[in-house]
Formats: sequence, C-alpha cells, structure tokens
Amino acid sequence: MRTFRPIITIGFILLVLLIPISGHAESAKTYEVSTGVLNVRSEPSLNANTLGILTKGNQVQVFQEQYGWVQTYYQGKEAWIAKHHLIPLDESQVSQVKQATVLSIETITITADGVNIRSGPGEEYPVIGSASSGKTYELIHTEGSWHKVSLKGGKTGWVASKLTNKNAVNNSGNSEKPKVNAKTLSPTKQSGSLSDRHIVLDPGHGGRDPGAIGLGGIYEKSLTPPIANRVADRLRNAGANVTITREGDYYVSLEQRAAISNSHDTDAFISLHFNAYPILSAQGISTFYYSRPGQQLAKSVQASLYSNVTLYNRGIKREDYHVLRNTAAPAILIELGFITNPHDLNIIQTVDYEQQVAEAITSGLIDYFK
Repeated sequence: MRTFRPIITIGFILLVLLIPISGHAESAKTYEVSTGVLNVRSEPSLNANTLGILTKGNQVQVFQEQYGWVQTYYQGKEAWIAKHHLIPLDESQVSQVKQATVLSIETITITADGVNIRSGPGEEYPVIGSASSGKTYELIHTEGSWHKVSLKGGKTGWVASKLTNKNAVNNSGNSEKPKVNAKTLSPTKQSGSLSDRHIVLDPGHGGRDPGAIGLGGIYEKSLTPPIANRVADRLRNAGANVTITREGDYYVSLEQRAAISNSHDTDAFISLHFNAYPILSAQGISTFYYSRPGQQLAKSVQASLYSNVTLYNRGIKREDYHVLRNTAAPAILIELGFITNPHDLNIIQTVDYEQQVAEAITSGLIDYFK
C-alpha cells in the first residue's frame, strides 16, 4: 500500500556579461532560460560552486555539452548550466543584446571568533552553532541587525550583523530596512503581488513523528523545515504574511496544525511533505486537496511545480486528510518527491530544488489569487 505523508538578500544586482572566449565564438549556440531561477556553476555538477544566477527569459551562449550540462563563460571563466532548463533559439529569436542579467549570490564574512549562530534574529533565541573569524556564509535575509544565513544540510541560522563585514546598522544607529532576497527574484515577481495575503506553511511531522523514512535512513521530518523556510522567504519577498506551524524538531499534532491556521485570517494553507513507497521506482510530485477552493489552489500550484521543477508530475487528487478537512482556508498538501527513489532523493537534497519549489509555490499562489 502506498504511503502518503501528510531563498539571498539583494545587496546588488549586477549586469554580468557571459563573455565567450574569442576562439569559441563561431561554434556558440544561443539558448533561453525556461525556469524561474537557474544556477551558473563552476563545473558540470550539482555539487559544484554556484557562480551566479540566471532568471527566466535570459539568453546565454553555450559551446559544448557534457552529461546533461552545457558550458558557457562567466566573467571570462568557464561555467556550466543544466541543459534541461534551456530552450534552443534560432537566429530570429536571439536578442540584439548578447548579455544576461545575473543575480550575484551575496555572502557575509564573520569578523570575530566564537560568534554564536542562533535559531532566530535575537539574543533570546537558542544557540545552534558557532563560527570563527573569516568564515563565509551565503546571505539569505536581513532582519533588523541580524543576518539569516544558509548552513550545511539545508539548515539556516542567524548571526548578529555587527559581528560580520556587513553591519546592518548605519552610522546614525538606525537599522536599515531589510534587504530584498536575490534568490527569490524572478520575472514573475511583482512588488507586493501577494500583499495582505496570509499564508500558513506546515512542515510535515517532527519530534516523535519522523514521517517517511527514505534511503540511507533519512527522515522526512528533517527535510520539510528547510524547504518551508525557503518558501517562506520567497512568499515574504512577494509581500505575503507567513506563519509556519513548527520552527524546529518537535511534535505538533494534526489538530494543532489546523488550529494554527484557523486562528488567523488565513488565505491559503500549504502542508509540505515527502513521499515513500516500497518500490524504488515510485517517483514524482503530487498535490492533494479536499474542498473545492482547495482544488483550484492545487491546480495552480501543481501546474507551477510542473513548470519549475524536473521531477515527474503525478498530478492532483482529492484526499480526506485531517489537515485539509479541518482547515477553514483553501488547503493543499504537497508531496515533493519520493525519498525512497534514488533520483528524486538526489534532487530533493539540493538548494537548487528548494529554490525551484519556493518559486513554483509562490507563482502558483499568485496565479490562484488572480
């Protein structure tokens, strides 16, 4: 029986030419980016360093292909892009301006030893780690005088900006406004496109409830919070108010999850999960709903997921899940891939995938509310 278990602050947006080496120019082909966010990497591998980000509609010249990756040039150096997110163009479709807008990934550097990394933006939050002087982190978001940074394993943490090379407090002592998240920008983003919308995100399982158990003994409960945080960042950047039903590894009952949503003037409830099945070949993304408003929300979000991510599209289906049945707002439950499938699991555990899912859900919500 199948088991169903219930993104970099913009400091600067740089126009960076993807400059080909002159000896290769005649053999270059032009492609257009078809996905919301596409990483430019140093090597043809998901594990390679990210050099920059392309967005949907950008055009790029490529010179060779290797194992599903195409090679271009970034700041005069060799770089690689996943080919399945590119559409080949003929000469009539190629833009007159041979350049693409690349969003640089902003980082911060720790400037003191023994700096505490906390679970939230304040000294009252628990310490979850520490960092020494010179350590560099990817910057996700700035809130007041605290920076949210990306940690290993898809986790996030907060560090005081005064202990980094980018202090969020200006000379007058007033905090600057939070910066916009570069990884959450896309051609579909409009300022305030989800303004006044309240979205509840529900990372499935937690605490004594591990959820599905995947290959290598990985727990579903450990995968849902990081992706929920990434989605939350993207939604907030689009103007939405976001509530997350759990922020750590602790148990929250199904009744409590629904009650959290019902206690707010919620516009949409989204429960995030990963799937499992005894047969390894089972794969893909599916979205479940219970009510008719949930059905429309499921259609919009699933269609956006299909357009933004590479996993198999399993479609939408009506199910009598507790959190869907007992939530007053339009509600959906998304199974974001099978952690018992090697292909799905390999993709699921990447920052790229988190970014793509965040973009897809945000775009799906924008379409739904239109």
